[in-house]
Parts: sequence; C-alpha cells; structure tokens
Amino acid sequence: MVVANLSMPSNMYVLAVVLSFFIGVSLGLLGGGGSILTVPILVYVLGVDPKKAIAMSLVVVGITSLAALVAHARAGNVAWRMGAIFGLSGMAGSFLGGICAGFLSGRVLLILFALMAIATSFAMLCGSQKPAAAEAEELSSADENGRLVVPEASLVDAEKHEHPLWRIILDGLVVGVVTGLVGAGGGFLVVPALVLLAGLDIREALGTSLLVISMKSFAGYLGHALHEKIDFQLTAVVSLSAVLGSFLGGYFTLLVPQEVLRKGFAAFVLVVGVLQLVKELMA
Repeated sequence: MVVANLSMPSNMYVLAVVLSFFIGVSLGLLGGGGSILTVPILVYVLGVDPKKAIAMSLVVVGITSLAALVAHARAGNVAWRMGAIFGLSGMAGSFLGGICAGFLSGRVLLILFALMAIATSFAMLCGSQKPAAAEAEELSSADENGRLVVPEASLVDAEKHEHPLWRIILDGLVVGVVTGLVGAGGGFLVVPALVLLAGLDIREALGTSLLVISMKSFAGYLGHALHEKIDFQLTAVVSLSAVLGSFLGGYFTLLVPQEVLRKGFAAFVLVVGVLQLVKELMA
C-alpha cells in the first residue's frame, strides 16, 4: 500500500511539503494548476509510482479545491448552478477516464501528462482573458454625431455570450475524461470553457472552476480506486500543505494581476512539461 519512499532524506521530504504548499497557492490564485504541479512532485521528489501518483493527485487537488472554494464563495464568485451542471458532466467523464487509465502503463500516462502540461502552457501563453464586453467595445464605432454605436450582435455577446446547454455538458464530459485519465487538464480547461460557453466573467469563472475541479477530481479518483491503492497518510500530508497554500492564494487574487501571474506560471509549466517529456522519452 505504501508507495512513497519515506526513507528519503528529511530535507527532501520538507521540500516536497513546501512545494505542495504552492499547489494550493496556484489553485487559490488561478483556479487551476494543482495537478500540473502535484504529479511531478509525487513522482520525481517523493518517488511515488506514476499511476498511484495520478490517483493521489486527484485526491489532493479535490481537497485543495474545496478549501480554496470557500474564499471565492464568500466573495460571491461562484455560479453554483452552472458549476453543478458542468461538474456533474465532468464527474461522469472523469470516472470513465480513471477507469481507462488502468489499461495504460505508468510511462504512457506520464508522457500524456507531459503533453497535457505543454498544451496547457501554450493555451495560457497565447490565450486572452479579455471580457466579451471589451471585445464589443473594440467592435464599436462612432456615428456622424460622434456617438458610440455598438453592433447589436456584439451587445448580445457581451451581455449573455452563452452556448446551448448540451454544448456545456459535452465540454464538461470531455474535460472530465482528460482529467480522470492523466490527473491534469482540469482548471485551465474549465476556466476558458466557463468564460466562453457559460458567459461568466473571469473572476466568477475562477471561483466556479474550483467547484467543478473538486467534483471531477473525486470522481476521477473513484475510477482509479478500482485498480489502484494509494498511501492515504502521504496524501493527507501533501493535502494539508496544499490547503494552507490555497488560503494564501485566495487572498492574493485581489492583489496580483491575473494576466501577469498566468503568463509567468505558464512559462514554468512549459519548462516542467518539456523536461518531463524528454525524461520519459529517453527512459
């Protein structure tokens, strides 16, 4: 049952706890990024088997997301109805992905994880967080009297910008499968989907994503639990450190420019993903 190398030097174990703290910070600040950090920490720092690490990361991220959700909920940044719809469809997909992971080797899962990290980083670096209202303003023009004229379609997009319910459910299902399979791709796929498909503003999407991530993570773990047993003691230690970090991250959401933070974190994720991919391909 015990998969971590707990006989490692104490300074390495302390390092793992410190790094776990930043898992929570990233979740609290960005509404995602927890799994992108958790799996490499468990595998390359604590020596956990890759398949077990993915299962453990789902528990860690699920618990941490719930803790980070509290601050966002108090600030009114959670769309509960939309979160429940997206989350329930994501749970179904995540459970299925967790089951499918049992048919793949740990090395294949780590390669898929690295590819997901790289894709996530590019999406963060190239993506825009510009609200629909700002886009509508750019599309506007002035009439002969100097008054601002905004196309009617742009006004609709700025005010509502919602897609059909089936599209939101389908997207939640697909994102859930990815999360359950490799233990990653949660927040940074959920946040853009909530903005583009559900019409939420970025802060509300960040808060709602934590609800969705927690639901998907626990469902994904149940899928993995059918074929993997994890070290619950180690999981609890990492989770506690991450939860403490999430409180700090939630506090800093009002102080740190989101776009600057997102770009910096994306660059870090890109480096981690590339190094992990090279390591696994050369193994």
